[in-house]
Amino acid sequence: MSTKKTANALILSISFALGALSAPIFADEHSADDKHAMSYQDIFNLEYASNPIIMPDGKTVLYERNSMDIMVDAKRTNLWTVSLDGSSHMPLLSSKESHYGATFSPDGSKMAYLSGKEGATQIYVQDLQTGRTARVTDVAMRPNGLSFSPDGKQLAFAMFTPSKPTSLFKLDFKPEGATWAEEAHYIDQTLFQRDGAGMNRPGNSQVYVVPAFGGTPRQITSGDFNYGGKLMWTQSGTHIVMSANIREDSEFDVFNSDLLSVNIEDGSVSKLTDATGPESNPTLSPNGKLIAFTGFDDNGKSNQINQLFVMNIDGSDVKGLSADLDRDVSDVQWADNGKGLYFSYDDQGKKHVAYVSLSGKLTVKTDALGGLSIGRPYTSGDYDVSDDGHLVFTLSTGDRPADLAVLDKRGKMLKLTDLNSDIFAHKTINKPELIRVKSSFDERELLAWVVKPPQFDPSKKYPLILEIHGGPHTAYGPEFSTEVQMFAAAGYVVVYGNPRGSTSMGTEFANLIDKNYPSEDYNDLMDMVDDVINMGYIDESNLFVTGGSGGGVLTAWIIGNTDRFKAAVVAKPVINWISMIGTSDIYTFMARYWFTDLPWNDVDQYWKRSPLSLVGNVNTPTMVLTGELDVRTPMGESEQYYGALRLEGVESSLVRIQGAYHGIAAKPSNLSRKIGNILAWFDKYKAIERVNVKDE
Repeated sequence: MSTKKTANALILSISFALGALSAPIFADEHSADDKHAMSYQDIFNLEYASNPIIMPDGKTVLYERNSMDIMVDAKRTNLWTVSLDGSSHMPLLSSKESHYGATFSPDGSKMAYLSGKEGATQIYVQDLQTGRTARVTDVAMRPNGLSFSPDGKQLAFAMFTPSKPTSLFKLDFKPEGATWAEEAHYIDQTLFQRDGAGMNRPGNSQVYVVPAFGGTPRQITSGDFNYGGKLMWTQSGTHIVMSANIREDSEFDVFNSDLLSVNIEDGSVSKLTDATGPESNPTLSPNGKLIAFTGFDDNGKSNQINQLFVMNIDGSDVKGLSADLDRDVSDVQWADNGKGLYFSYDDQGKKHVAYVSLSGKLTVKTDALGGLSIGRPYTSGDYDVSDDGHLVFTLSTGDRPADLAVLDKRGKMLKLTDLNSDIFAHKTINKPELIRVKSSFDERELLAWVVKPPQFDPSKKYPLILEIHGGPHTAYGPEFSTEVQMFAAAGYVVVYGNPRGSTSMGTEFANLIDKNYPSEDYNDLMDMVDDVINMGYIDESNLFVTGGSGGGVLTAWIIGNTDRFKAAVVAKPVINWISMIGTSDIYTFMARYWFTDLPWNDVDQYWKRSPLSLVGNVNTPTMVLTGELDVRTPMGESEQYYGALRLEGVESSLVRIQGAYHGIAAKPSNLSRKIGNILAWFDKYKAIERVNVKDE
């Protein structure tokens, strides 16, 4: 038994006979009929659309149809087509292997794509008239970023290119046939690991060109820097423009990438931009004279937003088009007539698509993008625009993962796909409901969303889960979320929102936590909880809290400041900012942008913002949950917190998700295990049929 107090004061279990007359009615934990609620099996049956591309005929959309393969515990991606009027929906490339990353040649006669249908992922090109397909590459590493040359005869792509490992010492007398431990790994890189991959292999991402119907790839970049991202051919076909950080201190000055023009014949490099921030995503205008790109001048703040710029093909006459928007610009596409550009951005928890003319006039087209973040309700979305102005996008409805929809020039929307009715048509999936909360700290308006259980009855009392996003500079919105919907299916009301520091509300709001995290974001989250309680259907004796990454930081911060929550799950957290420096895969970024000095020069700055400093205050039963392979917020952070909780006598547990990096949801089984462990912990401490006992 714990030596700390874990029961709420003045709470007493009573019999139904005594409570029926005067106590509030509490919703039973199994009040949602199983056949109406989302289940763990459903997680393996989810599908969603992504990456829509208008095909050369202008009448059909190619898109990636994503599903879960229960046999190999991974996402599968196939290529499907749907007509713009919704009348025809057919597979183009559909099998147990994944096919993705499609792009069309400028004349519309060929489609290149990536596929693992013959083992390792390779580039394939299909002739659209005959349907015949050629395998283009036979490479050892995975290609990415396919881009056709203007004449359609060549393909550019990026690929990790290994280099020879460095070693200071080797044993040279190993007998033939002997079984020894592998060689020691000698590391002299500053950034020596990457979440999702583990320890960095020696080598870098380089750019190649290859004949479009097969041949030997030819490397056109070299050196100890990473080249890649969006690859843009010039109209002449002699150069490829790309983004890379080729500064000697690139591992420390992590934002400072530039647009480079690389001659495909001799590999010579010309720098087109030289600002202090990250210029990237080059996109050529239809007439070949202008380059659109995104970037910003680095001001040292923890949150900075990409703006939209255009410049001449030689890098001269740079002009900003989105300075007045104060939102982060992404996914830039030229209009067919070259008079303006489309782009996406987040505003107030929703992803929008807008059009901006070259004179700077902005028109919003839709705010309904989303549905790609399956685990948690982050903003997301893909889109494409046809030559005649039809906008195809991944549709966010809040109660389904992404389908495709099209918006015509008059603004009329048509839904093109219905990928999940086979799962959800007979179930109750409640959409997130927006609430506007006033901050008790400074009266700012905060946005939050509430998701209710199936068969919700406002006359009853429900347990509440506060779910907190990571980042911290990210945003939640009214999106479908497997985690949130499973919590609701288990009988909980769920509230989540965007406290100060979140994106989609402008840079001033996001930078309220600049060099000040955690801080008053705690107050904002408590205000969200209080507002839901004030609606009258929450059992205040059954409040729970969880969050992952930055949300794990805030969950640990919360239980170090209040005992109001019955139990907590701290997922993949930072617990000690001092120990994070040097162990996280982004430690040079953290030290530069989240703090004003290094920890050994200013220990107090790091310690006072570390949840570990508050562990002596914690009374809340706490589960700590992290991916075993996580190097973004490494397992050592969770182990520190779990050990500290045990030393303090707090009821606690440690869950290590096997085979998982920071993105636990990458495997559907691990997403299910994460949800299941959270609910099991909360159910363990949830009280049913309780009522406050008044002092006499």
